[in-house]
Amino acid sequence: MPPRINIPPVTRILLLVLGLQSVLSAAIRYRQWTANSEIVIPYLNLVPQLSLFYPWTFVSTTLVESNVFTLTIACLTLYHGGRYLERAWSSREFAKFLLITALIPNTLCFTTMILFFTFTRNERWTLTTIAGTIPLQISFLVAFSQLVPAHTVTLFRGILSLRVPRFPLLYVGLVTLLALTPMLTSAAFFLSVYGLLTSWTYLRFYKPVFPDLDSPSQPSSLRGDASETFAFAEFFPGPVRPFVASLSTQIFNVLVAMRLCTPFSQADLSAARGETHHHFMQRGAPGSARAEAERRRALALKALDQRLHAATANAASRGAGRGGASSTPPPAHATAALAPSATGPTVQTQPQVGGQKAMTTTQGGTGSGLSGETNYNPDHGDGDGSRG
Repeated sequence: MPPRINIPPVTRILLLVLGLQSVLSAAIRYRQWTANSEIVIPYLNLVPQLSLFYPWTFVSTTLVESNVFTLTIACLTLYHGGRYLERAWSSREFAKFLLITALIPNTLCFTTMILFFTFTRNERWTLTTIAGTIPLQISFLVAFSQLVPAHTVTLFRGILSLRVPRFPLLYVGLVTLLALTPMLTSAAFFLSVYGLLTSWTYLRFYKPVFPDLDSPSQPSSLRGDASETFAFAEFFPGPVRPFVASLSTQIFNVLVAMRLCTPFSQADLSAARGETHHHFMQRGAPGSARAEAERRRALALKALDQRLHAATANAASRGAGRGGASSTPPPAHATAALAPSATGPTVQTQPQVGGQKAMTTTQGGTGSGLSGETNYNPDHGDGDGSRG
């Protein structure tokens, strides 16, 4: 008996609507196709000049693909990414995330096309079709950058290795190149940029953080992600990161002055650094807060063991240099004092990367292996409450 494919409800609806609307769009285009005109479907796709009478297209157009190649990529992305995020966040939060990352980029792209038409008086801007899952795809990449910032993807048998936060910017570059071909419209570039900004802003400042139900008392109003690993500059390469960080801080200060954003409180920054007794976590799948604590405890024990071995080896080498005397390993009671408590380390505000190992995914998807320790220390932040 073949294994049953378990797809969460929101992801299942997403795939079904994507397939039905894409097939319907293809059938209409086939029936109305002519060699001398471009076919637009204003009641299914968002067309700035024609779709004002069909307001539902600001959302429905996201689940319409115009060719087999983009439809295949969209189905794979929604299937794998949707299953992971829906189980990690719950169906309700995942549906809210989809609505925000579809509606806002489409609306901003619509406004951009109107502005271009206003300045150029070229009707081609207002007749450009705004459609496709591009905002959702880049939003998934941003969400993965938050959840697994230390994860490393290895391609082409180890020739190319990239951390997950590098993928959103690479995706924008790929979409920009494809927008120069007939495969994607000129609106694709704007959708990718607006999708990146919208998803990062929501996850950084507004998305609720699930509390650990095993903790007796903790506030339930914590929102966003104050960790340095999810700063906007982390999406960019090292040489330009300081410039991007400075620019994003200035923009954020302007938004704060306009009362469009509020800075993180000191409690939020302390929670992100692990300096608080409150325990927060993203809802995982499968498992609970206790299972997550056990996983973190195992990682902490492994890191402690490696540090003890390294300290013992260094002491032995120094003793040999002073006359052959070797140092003895630390006593058992010292090791027990350094080890985490039986209850496991506290589960902090997501995402946590300290002490974890960067995982390497092979191109064939055959498994994951350890590819080196991630030496990121979130305690280096200046703690001034800046969110950028």
